[in-house]
Amino acid sequence: MTGGEDSLFGTTSTERNTALSQLALDDCLERIAMGDKNALAELFEVTKASVYGFALSIVKNAHDAEDVLQECYVKIWNAAESYVSQGKPMAWILTIARNISTSLLRERSKSSELPDDDWHEHLADYPSVSTDDRLVLEAAMERLGDDERQIVMLHAVTGLKHIEIAGLMSLPLSTVLSKYNRAKKKLRKTLMEGE
Repeated sequence: MTGGEDSLFGTTSTERNTALSQLALDDCLERIAMGDKNALAELFEVTKASVYGFALSIVKNAHDAEDVLQECYVKIWNAAESYVSQGKPMAWILTIARNISTSLLRERSKSSELPDDDWHEHLADYPSVSTDDRLVLEAAMERLGDDERQIVMLHAVTGLKHIEIAGLMSLPLSTVLSKYNRAKKKLRKTLMEGE
């Protein structure tokens, strides 16, 4: 057994943890559908960083991302009864966040760049990252296009698979993979320059 592989099922511990977290999210959504406010609080605590980071990658403004975050959980509360479990609760949640984000952008017709402070605030949620590393990462993220930044955030922060990201963003898988690889190269180049 190598790489945390389970000899009986051929799954890694990461895959099992992801499956368990998907089940926990499904359970929360089921309880929310029955009116359990504690389940909504649990869901919020577990998913808020991913939803906020994803919204921030779209709206490029911390205040707007917070608005999206709040509205997302209101919509989850109101729509939980219509959720059909297919083992992809995070994709459902992020689809709601994406729809709210794009609606907000249409309403406000914003196309401004993401201020440095906004990325700094989001990265501050990860205390294991040093201040110097945060500054370098902020600079690197600024060099990515919108789609590239969203794909990196979805894959790195929320742990979605590329095929799930393709469905969420309505892009072909090959495009998602290409943009992800291009983003990794840009980030690598920027980070190497920062050393």
